[in-house]
Amino acid sequence: MLLKKNLLNSLAKLHQTTPLVHNITNSVVMNNTANALLAIGASPIMSDAAEEISSMTGITNSLVINIGTLTGRTTMTMNDAANHAKAIGKPWILDPVGAGATQFRLDTAKQLLEYNPSVVRGNASEILALFVGESGGRGVDSLTESQAIIEEAVNAARQHNTVIAITGATDIITDGRQVISLSNGHPMMARVTGTGCTSSALVGAFLGVEDPLLAAATALACLGVAGELASNTSRGPGSLQLNILDELYNLTPETLDQHLRMDVSQWD
Repeated sequence: MLLKKNLLNSLAKLHQTTPLVHNITNSVVMNNTANALLAIGASPIMSDAAEEISSMTGITNSLVINIGTLTGRTTMTMNDAANHAKAIGKPWILDPVGAGATQFRLDTAKQLLEYNPSVVRGNASEILALFVGESGGRGVDSLTESQAIIEEAVNAARQHNTVIAITGATDIITDGRQVISLSNGHPMMARVTGTGCTSSALVGAFLGVEDPLLAAATALACLGVAGELASNTSRGPGSLQLNILDELYNLTPETLDQHLRMDVSQWD
């Protein structure tokens, strides 16, 4: 399968390139996501200072915007960064954390969507809230899992000319034409704070070296396989979090090829 071959090559390409990833992310997961980026082979910069946003966006390979711990100040910074990324053609990912929880979050996510993110990554509830106007969950918890969300994701990807990545028991990635399903991972990953945020950061890393569909698919594949392998030596969520970092660090295209469970379908 050509897509799988390209996905494996993407991991090798990232290791050779070490993309610089600008993160405007939430304070709960900042350390986790920075370490995950370093482990996979990228170089993170964590900055939300308004004074340096335009120059920071300009010198990095990609941008990650995560609205997890949103404030009025960071909202302005995020909009400035997204606007600059759009203006200079810099790839970026939007993580609309808890988009359906409050109107403030939903309004902010919709405003950021106007700056044409390369990828939007969320759980089913967040994607429904952002693109359909329906809430299927409590805050950041996804309570919606059905074929309907795939159809909505395909439609949203086509309408907004972006890649939609939905993470859950099965990860779904679509550009409106192809739908990629990934079924790696482990249930214990849901007990670790910031796993979804980590996946968005990793997408940001691969956006520095690949097109959006392949970047999203490779990032989620890497985290899923790393989580699955880490679960074999983890007694609980605490050790799992550390072991995921080790697995990301040691992950090779050969290991990814051996463990990856992926299906691809075409949508007319």
